[in-house]
Amino acid sequence: MQAQPISFLGFLTFIPTKRYAFMKDTFYAYIQNLQNKITSELQKIDGKAQFREDNWVRPEGGGGRSRVIEKGSIFEKGGVNISAVHGELPASMQAYFGVDDADFFACGLSLVLHPSNPMVPTVHANWRYFEMYNKKGEIVDQWFGGGQDLTPYYLFDEDAIHFHSICKRACDQHDATFYSTFKKKCDDYFWNTHRNEARGVGGLFFDYCKATDDMSMRDWYNFVADVGDCFLEAYIPIVQKRKNLVYSQEQRNWQEIRRGRYVEFNLVHDKGTLFGLRTNGRIESILMSLPPHVQWVYDHHPEKGSLEEKLVKVLEQPKEWI
Repeated sequence: MQAQPISFLGFLTFIPTKRYAFMKDTFYAYIQNLQNKITSELQKIDGKAQFREDNWVRPEGGGGRSRVIEKGSIFEKGGVNISAVHGELPASMQAYFGVDDADFFACGLSLVLHPSNPMVPTVHANWRYFEMYNKKGEIVDQWFGGGQDLTPYYLFDEDAIHFHSICKRACDQHDATFYSTFKKKCDDYFWNTHRNEARGVGGLFFDYCKATDDMSMRDWYNFVADVGDCFLEAYIPIVQKRKNLVYSQEQRNWQEIRRGRYVEFNLVHDKGTLFGLRTNGRIESILMSLPPHVQWVYDHHPEKGSLEEKLVKVLEQPKEWI
């Protein structure tokens, strides 16, 4: 059977056969709707700024829809982006996956929100699906990945507990072991090894979620969709609780110093950033996660006994929040 065309955001891409179209079509439709839901809710909460939308095309195949918010009453900068890209897997990625002469399809939603108020945490989330094909157009591998994590600048234990509780509830609908497993993977993944500290207080991280005797690809889709659907419930109550807290210029400086650690992780360690760069992804979308104002202060250490030191102490050792 010949490849069949399918429209993604108005540009043309191709699927190998109708047999393999179901999961990619289903998940891509899901993230389009989720992007609409999340951006609509965030605009209402911010009350000032609107998302700017860019539809873009990747020359090698596919494209995406980026939505960026800036200079809002709450969100200093943020992005909620979706993409669906495909084509020949670059040599560097073939070596990474240990395959020869393969094609790929990848789609996902990625978001990062950087609030102005340092009492409101930064949040990151990503939900994605990947397929790999041989030259006959036959699928040879497929998996889901994603997660969501919280990066506070000032630590409110109840906020971390709330975020993790919502994540656990989504996991528990599918497997009682998922939360503890994917929470640990999140703690391990979002670890700045060169700083020997966590990027934030974690959440969930899962990757290479493939079909097994216990979990079909449809089961994995249902799990990832439930995690995606819980994002607003996990994050928005924290924003509402902290958005009007008064802060000083010193606290704003601390936020910008900690943002520097966020940048370091994304540019040094993050697999999504590296994948986008190696597959000729859209630079503006890939670097959307970077905050607009950051500081790197030489050999900076928080004052002993301060709220800033309290955060650093927690980041030095992953904590069980629930």
